[in-house]
This record gives sequence, structure tokens and C-alpha cells, in this order.
Amino acid sequence: MAQKQNYVVGLDVGSDKTCALVCRPAESGKLEVLGVGTAESKGWRRGVIVHLEGAKTSVKKAVEEAESAAGVPIDFAYVGVCGPHVKGVNSSATISLGNKRREVTAEDVAKVRYAAREISLPADREIVSEEPQQYLVDSQDGIRQPVGMLGTRLEVGVHLITAASTHYQNVVTTVNHLGIRLPDNGLIFEPLAAAQGVLTADERDQGVALIDIGAGCTGMIVYRENVVRHTAVVPVGGEHFTNDISVGLRTPIPEAEKMKLRWAGRDPDQPPSSMIEIPGVGDRPARMVSYATLSEIIDARARELLELIQAELVRSGVEKQLGRGIVLVGGGAKLGGFAALTEQMLKAPIRVGTPSGLEKPGEILPDPAFATVVGLVTHGNRQRLLQGAREGGWTTRLFGFFGGSKS
Repeated sequence: MAQKQNYVVGLDVGSDKTCALVCRPAESGKLEVLGVGTAESKGWRRGVIVHLEGAKTSVKKAVEEAESAAGVPIDFAYVGVCGPHVKGVNSSATISLGNKRREVTAEDVAKVRYAAREISLPADREIVSEEPQQYLVDSQDGIRQPVGMLGTRLEVGVHLITAASTHYQNVVTTVNHLGIRLPDNGLIFEPLAAAQGVLTADERDQGVALIDIGAGCTGMIVYRENVVRHTAVVPVGGEHFTNDISVGLRTPIPEAEKMKLRWAGRDPDQPPSSMIEIPGVGDRPARMVSYATLSEIIDARARELLELIQAELVRSGVEKQLGRGIVLVGGGAKLGGFAALTEQMLKAPIRVGTPSGLEKPGEILPDPAFATVVGLVTHGNRQRLLQGAREGGWTTRLFGFFGGSKS
């Protein structure tokens, strides 16, 4: 039986699948997988919960499967959140340290960061995450650890990730109803989590955009100089490809999904003229269409998605400074030809990211579709280490906000 106080749980609740992952720190420094559970998601539509009981059923099934494999009851978890309602915004704040120069204290840092969070938000929005970008002491910029520095003025720049309160609370309620609580900082923007499970320290430092292609939407996060520069969600995901196939070829959604997966997994040397059987709707007979016809439908939606991503990269202000290009994760990252099209349209180096840092990952976890849930346990483990570091003082704690990067 695993030690209850020595494990961390990630819970990825999405439009396509719900996944629970239980890990514990191993002596190697990695996270040892104790148990994983998956379930088809119910009650979701395009990244938001539309039926609470359906969502609860999916979470319950995934959690019970993970509990059985791990041999521990799951009563807390780090949970991912995404959807078109999630927005990112940069903010800053300045405080005076007095007329005479003095040392910056941990209390000063807490005060200026609190001030940076005091932005005007609509009543229906909440701050999910606060990602420090840099500190300035008397206009000297690029500072990561200001405690102990001398000055008369302290400024901070942060990136705030906000979410619609209703969806935020629906996710929390769904999990709480099953007796699972969220720790402090327990609700995490999914691309932020995926970045912790997939990106390297060099990528975050030299500039990279992580694109998480989910079923209902596509989330993204942009790093430069090891800090978050931009986050966004575009309302196009894998479900839209499936719907296009269903409408374009007049076939049921389940069959359209199978066709999308067959197309993605086909032999790239297979000629476009090769035929595929399309089940009919109702009493209509099956038909034969070519892979070329299917490719036209998928290509049109892929180009639309990439145009939306490109627009967000421009908004980030660092689209020309992404030295490490773009990393694709999520189930949609496996769509055949998408990585090549991304490289062609966005003119950047591309890699498909698979999560690492796990001991005994099994067969399913080293997959782009599981980047978020692996990132959630990675985030949870970092929070556990930070909690221990707090006993060592504020300097160690502040270092943790900028450190802990994968190498």
C-alpha cells in the first residue's frame, strides 16, 4: 500500500477523455507511476461542462480505476482547466520602498505581487494562475530574485491567467462531489501543466510556443527567457475535424471519428487515390471515397486552426523570438500531416512533445495525449517541494517560482 502522504495525483478532465494519474517521488528524482485510470468524457462540449452528472460519472470511473491500480484512495488532486473562456493578460505594479535605499524584503515582494493581481476583472471571472515575469528595482529590469537588493522602488510584471467563474466552479464542484479536494494552486491551465511535463529549460529560455490540441479547443502558452509571455485558447479542436468529416461525407459522428484516426494512422506512402469505405447514414448504403477527398476536408480545418494560432503568436509580441519553435501536444498533435503543415505555415521548427520524467510510465503515458495529466503531477510535486522549502525561508521559495525547470 502506497504511503498516503507521499503521492501526488493529476486529474485531466476534458471533452474527449478523463484521466487520473497517481505518482510518488522516486529515489531517482523522477516520479514513479502507481496507477492510471481513463474514461470517456461525458457532459462536456467544446471545453466546458454542460451536464454535471455526466462529468461526475466520467471522473468517478477514471478515479476508481487509478485508485485500484495504485492501492490508495484519491482524496486530493491537481486538476486541469481549459476552454475558450480562459484568457491571459499581462499586469504590473509598483510599490515604494521609502525615500532612502534599503533592502527588498520578502514582505515587499508579496505586497507588490498582490498589487499586480488587483486588476479590474468582470464579476464573472477569476484569476486561476499568476506567473511572475520579472522584477525591477529602481528601473533595473530582468531581476528574478529581488530579495536583498537595494533600492527605493520595486516593480513586478506578471502574467495572469483568468477563467470564467461559472466553469471554474463547475470543475471544482464536479471533483468535490466525489470527495476529492484541490490543494492550494490546485487548478492549473492545461497548457501550463503540459509545459511542465514536456518542455526543456533550454526551450523555455530560448523561446517556444506549446500548442495543446484538445478535442473541444486548442490551448497555447508562449515562453521566452524562462517566463510566460502569452497564453490563449482558440475555439477549434479535434471535434471540429470530426464534425467536418461527418458533414462533408454524410456519415455518423462515430464513423467520422474512426475515419479521422484511420487517416492519421495511414501509411504516408499510401497513394492519395486509395479508397476508404464510408458507412452511410440511416438506410443509405456504404460508399467509397478516396483519401484525397478526406485530406481536403481535414486540410481546410487544419489551415483555419493554424491561422488562429498564428494570430495569437503575433499577439504574444515574441513570435520572431521563438528560437526553439513550436511543440505540439494533445491528441490532435498525432493527426497525420499536421506537424508538417504547421512547420510550413508558421515557418518554425516543430516537434511533437511526449511527456517524460516518469519512472515505470507503462505503454500509454509516453504519448502527446497524456502531456497534461503528466504535467499536473509534475506541477503537484513541485508544489510539494516548495511547501518543504518554505521551512527554509522566503528566498528559497521565491527561487522555486522561477526554477524547477526540466533540463
